[in-house]
Amino acid sequence: MNALLGIIFHWIGGFASGSFYIPYKKVKGWAWESYWLVGGLFSWLIVPPIAAWLTIPHFADIISHASSSVLGYSFLFGALWGIGGLTYGLGVRYLGVSLGSSVILGLCMVFGALIPAIYYQFNPADGKDTIGLLTGTNWGQTVLLGLLVCVIGIIVCGKAGVMKEKSLATAGSDPHGGTSSEAHLSGKDEYKFGLGIAVAIVSGILSACFNFGIEAAKPMADAANEAWKAAHPGQGEFLYQNNVSYIIILWGGLTTNFIWCLMLNAKNKTFKNYTDKKTPILSNIIFCALAGITWFLQFFFYGMGESKMGNGPSSWILHMAFIILIANLWGLILKEWKGVGKKTFATVILGIIIIFISVLLVGYGNSMR
Repeated sequence: MNALLGIIFHWIGGFASGSFYIPYKKVKGWAWESYWLVGGLFSWLIVPPIAAWLTIPHFADIISHASSSVLGYSFLFGALWGIGGLTYGLGVRYLGVSLGSSVILGLCMVFGALIPAIYYQFNPADGKDTIGLLTGTNWGQTVLLGLLVCVIGIIVCGKAGVMKEKSLATAGSDPHGGTSSEAHLSGKDEYKFGLGIAVAIVSGILSACFNFGIEAAKPMADAANEAWKAAHPGQGEFLYQNNVSYIIILWGGLTTNFIWCLMLNAKNKTFKNYTDKKTPILSNIIFCALAGITWFLQFFFYGMGESKMGNGPSSWILHMAFIILIANLWGLILKEWKGVGKKTFATVILGIIIIFISVLLVGYGNSMR
């Protein structure tokens, strides 16, 4: 039952992450850095403490009693994760949307799932999965098989994306599905494989730092969990224990993104977006808020799934798999694959099916545990 509930919670979180960008498409007259910053203020600064206040009594006391190393590492990994998110755009710029996304998300999944397990192999801690445990047990091997199958699914989806870009470019269409200026930003005419792979590797590793941040902030989550269990004996683990951790981690992400967006505002002279009455300011803020809240919900439900399955490789793999799965399904719903050949369309469907199989494998591995 815990495994099933964990899968459901991770699915909801993946749906939120795979869907959060849609409200941004309704923002009119603002540059990317402007709506990204406004949405980020909601997802990284405003909503996390509200969620903690609603779910964790005295959460501020837990933070104030945390050690400086816990707070420092949580913030640092959040800041590194923020850089990973920013370099994601460069990876897409130099490799194309499909190939860039596939490489980055695949690396993020692998590093986020395995590096903590390798770390705990040499620095054992109670309740932490080690790489030896994963390779030496039937359930662990099943989870690792799910990871491998998901990576294969990502590769297949990436292959479909490359096929799509080639076929639409041959037909004279913009394979990135935007205006000429958007095509330039997405890298239509800036394909640089060597540089793109280097940036994608950096982005994939740094994007995985969110999971490292959750590990670093675990003492705060444990404090929330113990306090809740003392008040609710015999009722299992606290579903919302990670909400206190997110506050510090996301402050780190906010710092890097805030600085970068302000630099772009200055460079592109887009500070006027925030006060330009020629644009629907209130409407834009509402859509940015909706996007930001939806984005935060991915980790709100990730924490709930993690409370049922543990913050081992399984939770991270399921989280990333559902993000990739939902994002590709949205691509089909929004007809981003319209106009491609049957072979290309069949390839992306195959990739989605393979990723879905990986989810079943990881879930089954946890049920075996």
